[in-house]
Amino acid sequence: MALHYWKTGMHDGTARGCLVQVVAPWQRDSESLVEVLTRNGYRAARYPDQIALASHIGEQTGVVILTEEALEGGTDALQRSLTGQPTWSDIPFVVLQSARPGRGARVSPLPHIVLNRIELERPVGSDSLLSAVATAMRSRQKQFEIRDRMEDLAFSQKALADSEAELRRITDSLPVLIALIDTGCRYRFANRAYQAWFGIDPADMLGKTIEQVFGPERWELQQQAVRQALAGEPVRLELAWPDPDGRRRETEIRYIPRRVEDGRIDGVHLFATDITERKDALDAVRQAATRLERTVAERTSALRAEMQARSESEAALRQAQKMEAVGQLTGGIAHDFNNMLTSIIGALDIVSIRVTDERTAKVVRAATEAAGRAAALTQRLLAFSRRQSLDPRPVDVNALIQSMHMLLTQTLGERIQVQVALATPLARALVDVNQLESALLNLCINARDAMPAGGHLRIATRYAAAMPFPGDGAEAHAGGYVVVEVADDGAGMEPAVKDRAFEPFFTTKPIGQGTGLGLSMIYGFMQQSKGFIDLQSAPGKGTTISLYLPVAPALAEGVALPRDAQAPKGEGQLILVVEDDDQVRLLVNFLLEELGYAVVTARDANDALSHVSALSHIDLLVTDVGLPGMNGRQLAELFRQDHPSVPVLFMTGYAEGAALRSEFLGPNMRMIAKPFALEAFSHAVTNALAGTA
Repeated sequence: MALHYWKTGMHDGTARGCLVQVVAPWQRDSESLVEVLTRNGYRAARYPDQIALASHIGEQTGVVILTEEALEGGTDALQRSLTGQPTWSDIPFVVLQSARPGRGARVSPLPHIVLNRIELERPVGSDSLLSAVATAMRSRQKQFEIRDRMEDLAFSQKALADSEAELRRITDSLPVLIALIDTGCRYRFANRAYQAWFGIDPADMLGKTIEQVFGPERWELQQQAVRQALAGEPVRLELAWPDPDGRRRETEIRYIPRRVEDGRIDGVHLFATDITERKDALDAVRQAATRLERTVAERTSALRAEMQARSESEAALRQAQKMEAVGQLTGGIAHDFNNMLTSIIGALDIVSIRVTDERTAKVVRAATEAAGRAAALTQRLLAFSRRQSLDPRPVDVNALIQSMHMLLTQTLGERIQVQVALATPLARALVDVNQLESALLNLCINARDAMPAGGHLRIATRYAAAMPFPGDGAEAHAGGYVVVEVADDGAGMEPAVKDRAFEPFFTTKPIGQGTGLGLSMIYGFMQQSKGFIDLQSAPGKGTTISLYLPVAPALAEGVALPRDAQAPKGEGQLILVVEDDDQVRLLVNFLLEELGYAVVTARDANDALSHVSALSHIDLLVTDVGLPGMNGRQLAELFRQDHPSVPVLFMTGYAEGAALRSEFLGPNMRMIAKPFALEAFSHAVTNALAGTA
């Protein structure tokens, strides 16, 4: 009996993972079947008889192919193996049988338990075989899917049961009444708390109405709330229910509608909480709150004042930090600019001496005036950045204002009425007199510009024992303050303008009518003088600016600054000049030689010390303060160790630590600020050599 398996090819019904088990006692049939199946992507295994097959049937079995010869001898073993299969398993069988002459196909004597069978008549083509196997394999795969679904369902059912049990344990453990009431107001769920509260077994409540469980009276109290919840409105209700022991239980009940997937309401969730302790605590809290309100009312005003003061302090600190940052920038620019102006002004002074042509002399004078205005601008920048060199002396502020009265009257014009109110007696202020004059003049000019149609300007003085603005960043002065107030009745400032009033180059004046450096210069001058400034202004209410000047020590006496008119000449004295800027060093050398002095120059401290050791004598040391490496003050200290009597003249565009001359200078030391004119420099050198102030 031959099998026709020569036509092979991958069949559409190929299954992965499932085993096709073949039992064909005839060797050739067995080999042919396995070969066809393997070539078409099936995993196939062959067994010598149905007894061997029975021992290997399991969940890995996909399809069993039997020839009729394999069934000879009985199928008891196969019957037992199939009987032990899971209920979902119905292994498909493909039976190959031969047709008998004069009869139809013989029915395979398979066990009655085999319902899933396909019978093929031999000879069988490969396509028919593969089609039958594919059909059987799909059937088997569906069984596996059913198995998986049954397992998932069993797992879900167990998880649901576990979840329900856990939910019941949770709800029973809570000291809260939890219930589900259906649309007929019957209990469908109730937790164990009902037993503790009312002595009612929750199982006895199921299927009964609220009225049946608790009676008409309590149902009447809840009826409206339940009806509202069934209509879709959550309800909160407070009731007083007695315990079985007679104690009154204050209860908060919440009725929450339960909605199903289609949005319908099929019941109400009930949650009841014992709030007796909460109520008692609330009563206690209310009593405490009454007492607290009185305390809060007493503290509120003080707290508001404190918060206002803190807000003002924080705003003042932010402003001070901003001004400090801008000051560092402007100070650095002014320092470099001063070195350049020193060379320009000195060169113009020398040229002016040698020029004989009047037309050229006018040009030189114009350039000198322009350089002077630039120098004034840098001085304002240095004043704002608190890096200008100050010479604070005890000053009679009242006398200073009186001496400036005529100047102010002429400067401000007839439309401005100047009023002076001076407090007497008044302590002296420790301040640089020249900078104070400049500050007062700037304030008065600003006030005039704020009153274009005319108005009143008031200058007043008073004494302040303490600093009234603790948040402005300044330190309080132990001796108090001399206060100078400049007030006008002009247009006043908008808040945005007031906040920026002290910023350099900020101005509300038209282009060409103001640099925006006046108030910034005064701000820096006051900070550097260990005082502070206060600005009060509002639109339509004028502006008042107050300068707080530290009081001079009681034993300090005022000293007037000499003002020489001519530039004296030297007599060949030897001067050592130390300056790191090449142009400035060249100019100072030229100026001194022009004035009749002998000059030796050095670019830094080390270079200067080498000259000191080589020279037999030196009459004067002239040094820049801001030298690279060792600064001018340190150089002077080393120089004084061997030449204690030789005077020292410092030059500074600005230098850290040199702002206050009284603190920076030692005995027989003087200072001149860059840029300087020929006459001023000549006087400074002469006074230094003479040992005068």
